[in-house]
Amino acid sequence: MHYLDESHIFHFLAQLFVILLCARGLGELFRRWKQPALTAELLVGIALGPTLLGRFLPVLSSALFPPDAVQQNMLETVAWLGVLFLLLDTGLEIDFSIAWRQRGSALAIALSDIFIPMAVAFVPVMFLPDTLLADPSRRLLFGLFMATVMTISAMPVAARGLHDLDLLKTDLGFLTMSALAVNDIIGWVLFAIILGLFLQTTVALGPILLIFAGTLGFSVLALTVGRPFSARIFDALKARQFPEPASSLTVTVLLGLLFGAITQKLGVHALFGFFLAGVVAGEAKSLSEDTRRVISQMVYSLFVPLFFVNIGLKIDFAANFHPGLVALICVVGIVGRYLGAWFGVTMARVPRVNRDLISIAHTPGGMMEIVVALLALEAGLVTPPVFVAIVFSAVFSSVVMGPWMSRSLARRRMVSSVQFLDEQALIPRLPDEGRAGAIRLLAAKVAQLSSPVAAHHIEQLALKRETEFGTAVGHGVAIPHVRLGHLRNPVLAYGHSAEGLDWDAPDAEPVHHVFFLASAAGAEDVHVQILAQIARAMAKPEHRHSVSAAQTPAALYKALRSVLAPPPPKS
Repeated sequence: MHYLDESHIFHFLAQLFVILLCARGLGELFRRWKQPALTAELLVGIALGPTLLGRFLPVLSSALFPPDAVQQNMLETVAWLGVLFLLLDTGLEIDFSIAWRQRGSALAIALSDIFIPMAVAFVPVMFLPDTLLADPSRRLLFGLFMATVMTISAMPVAARGLHDLDLLKTDLGFLTMSALAVNDIIGWVLFAIILGLFLQTTVALGPILLIFAGTLGFSVLALTVGRPFSARIFDALKARQFPEPASSLTVTVLLGLLFGAITQKLGVHALFGFFLAGVVAGEAKSLSEDTRRVISQMVYSLFVPLFFVNIGLKIDFAANFHPGLVALICVVGIVGRYLGAWFGVTMARVPRVNRDLISIAHTPGGMMEIVVALLALEAGLVTPPVFVAIVFSAVFSSVVMGPWMSRSLARRRMVSSVQFLDEQALIPRLPDEGRAGAIRLLAAKVAQLSSPVAAHHIEQLALKRETEFGTAVGHGVAIPHVRLGHLRNPVLAYGHSAEGLDWDAPDAEPVHHVFFLASAAGAEDVHVQILAQIARAMAKPEHRHSVSAAQTPAALYKALRSVLAPPPPKS
């Protein structure tokens, strides 16, 4: 029997210090390079693990990471807490109600992005040699797993890419995130069922049907009964003024623990329960953006780096690197997800100009692909070489998505938002009437320039859009927008609030700058570009200060024209 002693605690604290220092430091550097921190965290694990440190400095490696069961279990436990909370946070990012309201287009894209990648991946992996399989006698289950893992897209990576291009709050971003939400839910249900089947020692029909029915039944129950029930809990916390964000954080974690225990008992992994708990808790309107941000920061600053570094500490990536297999998994994953999304957006009749960007946003595998692969590795469903190939595929697809999306966006016909700004549509001082009041006043300005549409109709369209997908982009800026069928050219209005308006912004800051955009229903390309240009221009502090300093309509118009003017062409 091995017991915990002082040396274990010392080594554990030293390990946490080294891991967090290296992972967070390199992660911040990668973020400045517009690359996912996931890549940095895996690189730190590879450097500290058997791949590099263990191979070239084995004495130092043994001193820092001693081969002691108790010591290894301490780090392993914290790392698994990390991935449980990661799935909880991933679920929080999914707005099931929004996805359901978009169920026509979002479901078409999600289903296509599930079944086409499965078909693309299933055939080649079924012909892999027996030496790469954990159990050649269960090749069919292995093929089904590989087909499933190739369908999982990284919603956080896609969201980050759309945010960097200032497209997250556009209709394009709205549809993309809705489709990815449905994709995540269906993909995790499929994986949970396949993993449960693999863990069965027999192929009896009874246990198989029980796992299938239990997984689907609990998912449906959670997404129907669980959502309003959890919403009432969060509403009660808010009504009784419990301390926040501590109370909401506690309830969210308790939901994760409860759902995780239930799914583990059903025969599928607890991670699926944490994911469902996040989806259910995320539906509560009383769970503010500030609370969600606290949860996300806690997860990504502490737990997630430990989990992904720990992967590198356990696997020798050099010894298990198979170039042909890595290339195959990368090609199959990216091509399958792109084709699946492309077919889906085509069937959903998404405007042609947006199809390429939405399809590219579905290509990264990211964290979720690695998490699923690690579960399969621990269950003995895949071999280390297959796991390493999936990790490289997930990282590669996440790294190339940003430049790929930028290149696709650059091919569009460029327009300038400043040409649609009208001096008659400016409000230098918005009264303190909240978000609805600002939208009402700006909708009236737009109506004056887009007759014969009534201001009330424009206002209702904008407010409906706000309830579905908030338009605050951060930095004190919000861009409510509507589509009007009769418009020849877009109309852009602006209002400034010195006090700041509560807009439930992603950075929890009050909104001082409100741009209201109305464009024609078919002008997808122009609409997206204007929204992106405004967000990009107003992200600069000096631009926001220049606009805020303007006191008269004439000065405000001049400041806005200067801020929104396109940059001079590069020589």
